[in-house]
Amino acid sequence: MIDPDRHLQIGSLLFEGLDQIDLTGPFEVLSRIPNSTYRIFSKTAEPVRDVRGLRLSPDARLADAPQLDILHVPGGFGQEALMEDAEVLDWLRAQAADALCIFSVCTGALICGAAGLLRGRRATTHWAAFHLLPYFGAIPVDERVVEDGNLVCAAGVTAGIDGALRVAARVRGDAAAQGIQLYMQYAPEPPFASGTPDTAPREVLAAARTAVSAITEKREATARRIAARLGVETAAVGG
Repeated sequence: MIDPDRHLQIGSLLFEGLDQIDLTGPFEVLSRIPNSTYRIFSKTAEPVRDVRGLRLSPDARLADAPQLDILHVPGGFGQEALMEDAEVLDWLRAQAADALCIFSVCTGALICGAAGLLRGRRATTHWAAFHLLPYFGAIPVDERVVEDGNLVCAAGVTAGIDGALRVAARVRGDAAAQGIQLYMQYAPEPPFASGTPDTAPREVLAAARTAVSAITEKREATARRIAARLGVETAAVGG
């Protein structure tokens, strides 16, 4: 827990084609952390659209961001375009160097991995990209939220809310996080038990894998290039 009198700077990365729940789910939590300022940062000041077309606008450009105490990196199909974007990766590395917490959601972990932030660390990501984590030198852990030092990784999409509550508890204590959870009435009771590959019906999982097969292939090709740049031995992760 951080001194409650210390004002915290919290920032999220915004980009074209992200999954808005990766951003807005954690926003519901992070923006309510006591004694903090929350802002959204992007490469430009222009609005972007999420993977389903929702229009979102940043508060400021990356270059105008202060040193962040909590750095939040969402995912989504648009993550692919950032994997080799030098401006974004340099910004992430610079922010992560002094951040109290680096918080990735879904395939935001792959962006962090491309910046070299996962090497030698326990991490998780969306089930469709989980097998790619070793390309970034990460130690894959198949859990909804994984913590390793100042790194917090949430798995796919809605897991970002769980991860953000963990982050809130880290910096302001359990009671503050519980108060945020209560305000949100976050007590999910999903109508189906198909939220993970292990629990989804076989035919549902097969259809879902087919639906993401194209982006999964692109992500693996990019991950292989990044592994070479990072000096990660790809033979150890399946060739």
